[in-house]
Amino acid sequence: MIYKKVIPGSTSRLTIVDHNESYGRHILDSIVRRLQVSKCLDIGCGRGDDLNIVRKHHQEAQLFGVDFGLWNKDTLEGLGIKVIALDIEKEKLPFEDESLDLIIVNQVLEHTKEIFWINHEIFRCLKQGGHIFIGVPNILSLHNRILMLLGFHPTGNKSTSAHVRVFSKRDVKAFYRNIGGAYCRVVNAYGSQFYPFPRFIARPLAKLFPGLAFSSFYLIKKIAKYTEEFIEWPQYADLETKYFTGISPK
Repeated sequence: MIYKKVIPGSTSRLTIVDHNESYGRHILDSIVRRLQVSKCLDIGCGRGDDLNIVRKHHQEAQLFGVDFGLWNKDTLEGLGIKVIALDIEKEKLPFEDESLDLIIVNQVLEHTKEIFWINHEIFRCLKQGGHIFIGVPNILSLHNRILMLLGFHPTGNKSTSAHVRVFSKRDVKAFYRNIGGAYCRVVNAYGSQFYPFPRFIARPLAKLFPGLAFSSFYLIKKIAKYTEEFIEWPQYADLETKYFTGISPK
Protein backbone atom coordinates (compact mmCIF):
# COMPACT_ATOMS: atom_id res chain seq x y z
CA MET A 1 0.00 0.00 0.00
CA ILE A 2 1.19 3.50 -0.83
CA TYR A 3 -0.80 5.15 1.96
CA LYS A 4 -1.20 4.35 5.64
CA LYS A 5 -3.66 5.68 8.19
CA VAL A 6 -2.11 8.21 10.60
CA ILE A 7 -3.25 10.78 13.16
CA PRO A 8 -3.69 14.06 11.23
CA GLY A 9 -0.58 16.26 11.46
CA SER A 10 1.57 13.52 13.03
CA THR A 11 3.49 12.11 10.06
CA SER A 12 3.24 11.44 6.34
CA ARG A 13 0.75 8.91 5.01
CA LEU A 14 3.11 7.84 2.22
CA THR A 15 4.81 4.49 2.79
CA ILE A 16 7.27 4.89 -0.11
CA VAL A 17 9.08 7.71 1.71
CA ASP A 18 12.07 6.88 3.95
CA HIS A 19 11.33 9.16 6.90
CA ASN A 20 14.81 8.62 8.37
CA GLU A 21 16.13 10.81 5.54
CA SER A 22 14.42 13.78 7.19
CA TYR A 23 17.07 13.64 9.96
CA GLY A 24 19.99 13.98 7.54
CA ARG A 25 22.23 11.61 9.46
CA HIS A 26 24.33 10.83 6.38
CA ILE A 27 25.09 14.57 6.25
CA LEU A 28 26.02 14.68 9.93
CA ASP A 29 28.28 11.66 9.40
CA SER A 30 30.17 13.35 6.56
CA ILE A 31 30.63 16.53 8.64
CA VAL A 32 31.58 15.03 12.00
CA ARG A 33 34.43 12.95 10.61
CA ARG A 34 36.19 16.19 9.58
CA LEU A 35 35.82 17.99 12.92
CA GLN A 36 37.86 17.90 16.11
CA VAL A 37 35.40 16.87 18.83
CA SER A 38 36.25 16.17 22.46
CA LYS A 39 32.97 17.34 24.05
CA CYS A 40 29.62 17.21 22.27
CA LEU A 41 26.05 18.07 23.28
CA ASP A 42 22.93 16.90 21.45
CA ILE A 43 19.86 19.04 22.28
CA GLY A 44 16.77 16.89 21.79
CA CYS A 45 18.86 13.73 21.79
CA GLY A 46 16.07 11.15 21.58
CA ARG A 47 17.59 7.65 21.64
CA GLY A 48 21.09 8.92 20.82
CA ASP A 49 21.22 8.28 17.06
CA ASP A 50 23.13 11.49 16.28
CA LEU A 51 25.51 11.05 19.20
CA ASN A 52 26.26 7.51 18.00
CA ILE A 53 27.54 9.06 14.78
CA VAL A 54 29.84 11.34 16.79
CA ARG A 55 31.05 8.35 18.82
CA LYS A 56 31.87 6.43 15.63
CA HIS A 57 34.42 9.07 14.59
CA HIS A 58 35.50 10.35 18.03
CA GLN A 59 35.60 7.40 20.40
CA GLU A 60 37.13 9.34 23.31
CA ALA A 61 34.73 12.28 23.14
CA GLN A 62 32.49 13.15 26.08
CA LEU A 63 28.89 12.95 24.93
CA PHE A 64 25.92 14.70 26.53
CA GLY A 65 22.25 14.47 25.63
CA VAL A 66 19.54 16.94 26.64
CA ASP A 67 15.84 16.20 26.43
CA PHE A 68 12.77 17.29 28.37
CA GLY A 69 12.28 13.84 29.88
CA LEU A 70 14.29 10.80 30.96
CA TRP A 71 12.36 8.08 29.11
CA ASN A 72 15.49 7.08 27.12
CA LYS A 73 17.84 7.31 30.11
CA ASP A 74 18.81 3.61 30.25
CA THR A 75 19.39 3.41 26.49
CA LEU A 76 21.51 6.56 26.44
CA GLU A 77 23.59 5.66 29.48
CA GLY A 78 24.18 2.24 27.93
CA LEU A 79 25.77 4.09 25.01
CA GLY A 80 28.03 6.11 27.32
CA ILE A 81 25.98 9.29 27.01
CA LYS A 82 25.35 11.51 30.03
CA VAL A 83 21.64 12.37 30.09
CA ILE A 84 20.27 15.75 31.21
CA ALA A 85 16.57 16.55 31.55
CA LEU A 86 15.63 20.23 31.31
CA ASP A 87 13.41 22.73 29.52
CA ILE A 88 15.62 24.40 26.92
CA GLU A 89 13.13 27.26 26.54
CA LYS A 90 13.60 28.62 30.06
CA GLU A 91 16.53 26.86 31.73
CA LYS A 92 20.28 27.26 31.38
CA LEU A 93 22.36 24.50 29.89
CA PRO A 94 24.53 23.01 32.69
CA PHE A 95 27.86 23.78 31.00
CA GLU A 96 30.57 26.36 31.51
CA ASP A 97 31.03 29.17 29.00
CA GLU A 98 32.93 28.07 25.87
CA SER A 99 33.22 24.44 26.96
CA LEU A 100 31.72 22.47 24.03
CA ASP A 101 33.23 21.67 20.62
CA LEU A 102 30.03 20.60 18.87
CA ILE A 103 26.33 21.17 19.58
CA ILE A 104 23.70 19.26 17.61
CA VAL A 105 20.15 20.62 17.35
CA ASN A 106 18.44 18.31 14.88
CA GLN A 107 14.67 18.63 14.28
CA VAL A 108 14.15 20.56 17.53
CA LEU A 109 13.86 24.30 16.85
CA GLU A 110 10.60 23.91 14.91
CA HIS A 111 9.04 22.75 18.21
CA THR A 112 10.04 25.88 20.13
CA LYS A 113 9.06 29.49 20.65
CA GLU A 114 12.10 30.74 22.61
CA ILE A 115 14.60 30.70 19.77
CA PHE A 116 16.56 33.67 21.14
CA TRP A 117 17.13 32.13 24.58
CA ILE A 118 18.04 28.75 23.06
CA ASN A 119 20.62 30.30 20.74
CA HIS A 120 21.96 32.42 23.59
CA GLU A 121 22.67 29.29 25.61
CA ILE A 122 24.14 27.48 22.60
CA PHE A 123 26.61 30.25 21.80
CA ARG A 124 27.42 30.81 25.47
CA CYS A 125 28.50 27.17 25.84
CA LEU A 126 30.19 26.76 22.45
CA LYS A 127 33.94 27.25 22.16
CA GLN A 128 35.36 29.74 19.72
CA GLY A 129 36.16 27.59 16.70
CA GLY A 130 33.38 25.15 17.66
CA HIS A 131 30.46 24.18 15.46
CA ILE A 132 26.68 23.84 15.58
CA PHE A 133 24.79 21.35 13.43
CA ILE A 134 21.18 22.42 12.96
CA GLY A 135 18.42 20.47 11.20
CA VAL A 136 14.93 21.89 10.56
CA PRO A 137 12.02 21.26 8.20
CA ASN A 138 12.04 23.48 5.11
CA ILE A 139 8.82 25.46 4.60
CA LEU A 140 9.95 26.17 1.02
CA SER A 141 10.46 22.55 0.01
CA LEU A 142 9.21 21.67 -3.47
CA HIS A 143 6.15 19.82 -2.25
CA ASN A 144 5.19 22.65 0.13
CA ARG A 145 5.46 25.21 -2.67
CA ILE A 146 3.16 23.13 -4.83
CA LEU A 147 0.69 22.58 -1.99
CA MET A 148 0.49 26.29 -1.16
CA LEU A 149 0.15 27.21 -4.85
CA LEU A 150 -2.89 24.91 -4.98
CA GLY A 151 -4.35 26.41 -1.81
CA PHE A 152 -3.30 23.68 0.65
CA HIS A 153 -1.52 24.22 3.95
CA PRO A 154 2.15 23.06 4.02
CA THR A 155 2.83 19.75 5.69
CA GLY A 156 4.67 19.62 9.01
CA ASN A 157 3.33 22.98 10.21
CA LYS A 158 -0.36 22.34 10.61
CA SER A 159 -2.29 23.49 13.66
CA THR A 160 -2.77 19.82 14.59
CA SER A 161 0.99 19.14 14.54
CA ALA A 162 3.78 19.69 17.08
CA HIS A 163 5.61 22.30 15.03
CA VAL A 164 5.28 25.96 15.95
CA ARG A 165 8.01 27.56 13.81
CA VAL A 166 8.89 27.51 10.13
CA PHE A 167 12.31 27.81 8.50
CA SER A 168 13.80 28.34 5.06
CA LYS A 169 17.38 28.56 3.81
CA ARG A 170 17.36 32.30 3.16
CA ASP A 171 15.67 33.09 6.49
CA VAL A 172 18.01 30.92 8.58
CA LYS A 173 21.07 32.53 7.00
CA ALA A 174 19.61 36.01 7.58
CA PHE A 175 18.82 35.16 11.22
CA TYR A 176 22.42 34.24 12.04
CA ARG A 177 23.89 37.00 9.88
CA ASN A 178 21.72 39.78 11.36
CA ILE A 179 22.13 38.77 15.01
CA GLY A 180 25.38 36.83 15.01
CA GLY A 181 27.38 38.15 12.09
CA ALA A 182 30.16 39.39 14.38
CA TYR A 183 30.77 36.03 16.05
CA CYS A 184 29.42 33.25 13.81
CA ARG A 185 29.07 32.27 10.18
CA VAL A 186 27.08 29.67 8.30
CA VAL A 187 29.76 27.42 6.83
CA ASN A 188 27.39 25.45 4.62
CA ALA A 189 23.74 24.52 4.04
CA TYR A 190 22.50 21.09 3.00
CA GLY A 191 19.26 19.35 2.10
CA SER A 192 17.89 15.89 2.81
CA GLN A 193 14.64 14.10 1.98
CA PHE A 194 12.85 15.09 -1.21
CA TYR A 195 9.18 14.46 -0.63
CA PRO A 196 7.37 12.43 -1.99
CA PHE A 197 10.14 10.37 -3.59
CA PRO A 198 11.73 7.15 -2.27
CA ARG A 199 15.27 7.36 -0.90
CA PHE A 200 17.16 6.35 -4.07
CA ILE A 201 15.60 9.33 -5.86
CA ALA A 202 15.24 11.70 -2.90
CA ARG A 203 18.90 11.69 -1.83
CA PRO A 204 20.43 12.82 -5.16
CA LEU A 205 17.65 15.37 -5.69
CA ALA A 206 18.23 16.85 -2.23
CA LYS A 207 21.95 17.10 -2.94
CA LEU A 208 21.35 18.86 -6.27
CA PHE A 209 18.56 21.14 -5.00
CA PRO A 210 19.04 21.59 -1.23
CA GLY A 211 16.73 24.62 -1.13
CA LEU A 212 13.84 22.44 -2.33
CA ALA A 213 14.49 19.50 0.01
CA PHE A 214 12.10 18.54 2.80
CA SER A 215 14.69 19.19 5.56
CA SER A 216 17.46 21.77 5.69
CA PHE A 217 20.72 21.44 7.60
CA TYR A 218 23.27 24.07 8.56
CA LEU A 219 26.83 23.90 9.81
CA ILE A 220 27.57 27.06 11.79
CA LYS A 221 30.98 28.02 13.20
CA LYS A 222 31.60 30.31 16.17
CA ILE A 223 34.40 32.60 15.06
CA ALA A 224 34.59 35.14 17.91
CA LYS A 225 33.44 35.78 21.47
CA TYR A 226 29.69 35.88 22.03
CA THR A 227 28.36 38.74 24.18
CA GLU A 228 24.63 38.07 24.68
CA GLU A 229 23.35 39.52 21.38
CA PHE A 230 20.63 36.88 21.08
CA ILE A 231 18.87 37.77 24.32
CA GLU A 232 19.25 41.49 23.57
CA TRP A 233 17.67 41.20 20.12
CA PRO A 234 13.94 41.08 21.12
CA GLN A 235 14.29 44.42 22.91
CA TYR A 236 16.64 45.93 20.33
CA ALA A 237 14.26 45.02 17.48
CA ASP A 238 11.20 45.99 19.56
CA LEU A 239 9.53 42.65 18.87
CA GLU A 240 5.87 42.65 19.86
CA THR A 241 6.01 39.20 21.41
CA LYS A 242 6.91 38.34 24.97
CA TYR A 243 10.08 36.30 24.65
CA PHE A 244 11.97 34.76 27.55
CA THR A 245 15.49 36.17 27.68
CA GLY A 246 16.52 35.59 31.29
CA ILE A 247 16.99 39.34 31.77
CA SER A 248 14.61 42.03 33.02
CA PRO A 249 13.30 44.54 30.44
CA LYS A 250 15.08 47.90 30.56
